[in-house]
Amino acid sequence: MSAGTASSDGLSVSFEFFPPKTEAMEATLWESIRRLEPLDPAFVSVTYGAGGSTRERTHRTVHRIVDETSIRPAAHLTCVSASRSEVDDVIRDYGAAGVRHIVALRGDPPEGLGEAYVPAAAGYANAAELAAGIRAIGDFEISVGCYPEQHPESPSLEHDLDLLKAKIDAGATRAITQFFFEPDTFLRFRDRAVQAGIEIPIVPGIMLQPNFKGLTRIAALCNTHIPQQMHQHFEGLDDDAATRQLVTAHLAAQLCSDLREAGVEDFHFYTLNRAELALSTCHLLGVKPRPALTEAAA
Repeated sequence: MSAGTASSDGLSVSFEFFPPKTEAMEATLWESIRRLEPLDPAFVSVTYGAGGSTRERTHRTVHRIVDETSIRPAAHLTCVSASRSEVDDVIRDYGAAGVRHIVALRGDPPEGLGEAYVPAAAGYANAAELAAGIRAIGDFEISVGCYPEQHPESPSLEHDLDLLKAKIDAGATRAITQFFFEPDTFLRFRDRAVQAGIEIPIVPGIMLQPNFKGLTRIAALCNTHIPQQMHQHFEGLDDDAATRQLVTAHLAAQLCSDLREAGVEDFHFYTLNRAELALSTCHLLGVKPRPALTEAAA
């Protein structure tokens, strides 16, 4: 296990946040960061909004994490609506600020998911090109995305694996999956990746979204299957937010436990900027705050 990695018997966790839009949302975000910091995550990532719409807020959030916490930040970077020179300037800025981990993504079209993606003029065309650009500028850790259930724009899983291999050839050191809800979904994808000669770590992305109606909408856009049993678990809970929270934490922890039985030890949680579900899920998995870090965060 690498130094500074949150663990329980080798278990490593990381968290994803998105940059806040309002002062109230910023307060919620930083309360969540402070509450999760004592878990000593391997890293926390900060997203871009659709079409790169939160670029400046992403930069400010990442810089603040560097300046005010002990957490290792991973800054999301996309190819959307920016030239290569503009993106390269961002990479150099992150390097100068002490950021050593970038999540390189193609990004969603400015019009939103489901619309045709068109590369920016004079920009990086895709995540593989972006990863190569990052590698040319500095010695960064580079995470990239992957879809265990086939990207909505992809003709096949084989095509997805070819794209992942291209990202690795360009310098990617880790892949983080889109969210999924059945352990076999991830395990089948991992096995196919290994058979394809992919050797970098593939980390399962675990969604912590208790709004089941909203989750079903996002899942449909991402080509993510929601099993019928999960529908049954949330049935009748539309007006019961507290119970939905409990169900969400239980299902996420069960998914992670099933994956651990198959040898998975690294998990990346999509937190939606709320600490409660991440803390609950990690607690159920045996990942708890380290005393010294709890005192430092107080």
